[in-house]
Amino acid sequence: MTANPIAETVTSLMPRARAELAELVAFRSVADPAQFPKSECEAAAAWVADALRTEGFQDVAVLDTPDGTQSVYGLLPGPEGAPTVLLYAHYDVQPPLDEAAWLSPPFELTDREGRWYGRGAADCKGGFLMHLLALRALKANGGVPVTVKVIAEGSEEQGTGGLERYAEARPELLAADSVVIGDAGNFRLGLPTVTATLRGMTLLRVQIDTLQGNLHSGQFGGAAPDALAALIRVLDSLRAEDGSTTVDGLAADATWDGIDYTEADFRKDAKVLDGVGLIGGGSVADRIWARPAITVLGIDAPSVVGATPSVQASARALVSLRVAPGQDAGEATRLLTEHVEKHTPWGARVAVEQIGQGQPFRADTSSPAYTAMAEAMSVAYPGQEMQTAGQGGSIPLCNTLAALYPQAEILLIGLSEPEAQIHAVNESVSPDELARLSVAEAHFLINYARSKQS
Repeated sequence: MTANPIAETVTSLMPRARAELAELVAFRSVADPAQFPKSECEAAAAWVADALRTEGFQDVAVLDTPDGTQSVYGLLPGPEGAPTVLLYAHYDVQPPLDEAAWLSPPFELTDREGRWYGRGAADCKGGFLMHLLALRALKANGGVPVTVKVIAEGSEEQGTGGLERYAEARPELLAADSVVIGDAGNFRLGLPTVTATLRGMTLLRVQIDTLQGNLHSGQFGGAAPDALAALIRVLDSLRAEDGSTTVDGLAADATWDGIDYTEADFRKDAKVLDGVGLIGGGSVADRIWARPAITVLGIDAPSVVGATPSVQASARALVSLRVAPGQDAGEATRLLTEHVEKHTPWGARVAVEQIGQGQPFRADTSSPAYTAMAEAMSVAYPGQEMQTAGQGGSIPLCNTLAALYPQAEILLIGLSEPEAQIHAVNESVSPDELARLSVAEAHFLINYARSKQS
């Protein structure tokens, strides 16, 4: 990193940032009370609110959103006439999955091989610390040149839409000239990247019933309709022979024209086992950034251990559909529902319940904010040119903000590069990446303020 006062300040602040991230990671803030107490999320929200107050933010508020979770808001006034920039992150996290598979406790920030390990370290508690570091560096070097709003969401990972509904009801709250979403990541560790597109998502719970109760498979098997077998057939109908997604009526042939993602790099990033092929057709970037993708997230069925010789009366699955940029999530939900109903065999009773949805997003990369960010990235990553990539995941708030504030310039950066292994066991963040992106964000705010004055 090129020596400059902001970079030097960020470096000096890293021990404090590490201690604060450890405190924040310790909260088991999974926004699902069936898995962790709601009090864990509430405590994390209170921590974020206190951090904003300590930084001099005004009007700090813990907002009760319609989905029963909390988001945290704060305002840091800038010079008169300065533009307003909204900084976004979320403090809720994915569940830890198999805690025994973690090499260190998931909710205890642990240093190992130059990285900090812990659930949420990169996605996205580290993103909140990135914002704080950038602002602290600016304060130590002449002040923050823009008005800053911060919003930290409490249910992004659940996709239940609480903050979106809250913002729609109070559109003045998050109004800004530019928005920095700190929930994306560099295409490769050390390669400065902004994310130009996001896939949307819809989440459906599919229930199939065939019998009043389970039956002895020897006495009734062969004629009695098996709900689990029916569910398996439905789920299999959602993929073609090559594994590509096939939802009746939903286009799945778009192409990506940005940065290339080689199969070799993807196999390494995804840790695909030797001899196992990738699924789908087209380039890797086509498949993960430009096209829809089905994933079966879970199935309610008897476990192998303790299973009895029974024909199953009921079976249930949780199905995720990532919706490609340019497609409408509501229409995709309708098509997926109709597909499931059409492909349910034997006249079995099927019920489809939507439990989450978010629209895809496409940014305007020609805006002045992107020029300001490119210049900032060149300072934080000397000798590197900013790249533009897609992201297969969803951040539902992006489309809400774009609809509410059509003139706002929205940028997506963050700490979730491939080595971070977000949503998996042993999630981690690179402290070097945290420092560089904090420097980049600080310089972006300087550049953006200057661009609005000219």
